[in-house]
Amino acid sequence: MDAHPDLSTLTDAQLKDLIRSLTDEEREVSKQRRLLHGRIELLKAELVGRLKGRDEGELSVVDLDALSRILAGRLPDLDKLEGD
Repeated sequence: MDAHPDLSTLTDAQLKDLIRSLTDEEREVSKQRRLLHGRIELLKAELVGRLKGRDEGELSVVDLDALSRILAGRLPDLDKLEGD
């Protein structure tokens, strides 16, 4: 992470720009985290389905498209949340 400048030397506009920049960066990191969690959940579901299939004597099929749509629905539209 970059070192921050002496905040007392920044103008109000520079402070606002810094806040905006860090907020944008945090949103991107948060989005990536949610996407990774979604991928992890899909992989877990696949593994559980396979393990259940073994117990039942057949390979269970997980509907990855349906799971993807469900998980995608949990992600908010960040453009609509900004309201700038």
